[in-house]
Amino acid sequence: MPDPTPDAVFETDLPLPGRRRGKVRDVYDLPGASASPARVVMIATDRVSAFDVVLPTPIAGKGRLLTGIAKRWFRWIESEGLCATHLVEGDAADLPIPADAQARLAGRVTIGRRCRVVPIECVVRGYLAGSGWVEYQASGTVCGVAIPAGLAQGDRLPEPIFTPATKAEQGAHDENIDFDRACAIAGGALMERLRAVSLSVYTGAAEYAARRGLLLADTKFEFGFPVDEDGGVDERPDRAILIDEALTPDSSRYWPAEDWRPGREQPSFDKQFVRDYLLGLVSTGQWNKSAPGPALPDAIVRNTLARYDEAGRRLFGDVAAGGAGNVQAGTEAGR
Repeated sequence: MPDPTPDAVFETDLPLPGRRRGKVRDVYDLPGASASPARVVMIATDRVSAFDVVLPTPIAGKGRLLTGIAKRWFRWIESEGLCATHLVEGDAADLPIPADAQARLAGRVTIGRRCRVVPIECVVRGYLAGSGWVEYQASGTVCGVAIPAGLAQGDRLPEPIFTPATKAEQGAHDENIDFDRACAIAGGALMERLRAVSLSVYTGAAEYAARRGLLLADTKFEFGFPVDEDGGVDERPDRAILIDEALTPDSSRYWPAEDWRPGREQPSFDKQFVRDYLLGLVSTGQWNKSAPGPALPDAIVRNTLARYDEAGRRLFGDVAAGGAGNVQAGTEAGR
């Protein structure tokens, strides 16, 4: 499929083995380097997904921007000693691909350790929003976790909660589950560790974001076990590392602190413009949240990218170059 806009990268077809396509990332195996851990190449395209459907309209520049944000967060997480990550330094210029492809993909590439992915999304919520707010109104719980009565939409929770979800195949919908079911799927000892790590990373990141005027309402993490050069995997719980992406506006809900008003939908730095537009189509019977998704108007594309860019600038300054700089104040996945 050709790029719907000239500057966008909608999909890639590189001369690298093992290509697989997530909702917004293309992933390849990186051959060679037998003395190093097995590695993958993740390309952040400009695809956008909503309600677990990949939309036909790209947001040009989104992949480069989110790569810069994710790399900075990975470095910060490691520098704070919160968790090991899959990040291996490098960019498109380090790949065995033609020079024109290197130039086109500059700033979009993450080289990471190849991992066996834990089949659970590790969601942490610090505020009452989204599907959590819907469930709370019906039952007073969020993913089976009892929440005090009397809270309003957008309220801060008494403490962050861990609410896992299943990892659905592309085109299917992720499902919120309780902690016991997550343990049944992935193992109790592993989920105990991932819950502790997820809460620790969220808490540290939320404090970092708050100092920069952002509220981290919720986020989701993915973990995996590194694969060594011989294909072996050590699946002891303490060997799991953070993979995929971290704390980007694609995987997190950021709110401007100055505009936070419980009791209403909060302005957000995530895909709010996209979701609101699509929900309008759903309400009028023009779309049913199934593939294929509808095209996005130019105004929705521009406003979404502007919000992503503002979140990145508040967090780390200028991230438009795709992650080449250092974090201020500290230093086989595809989604």
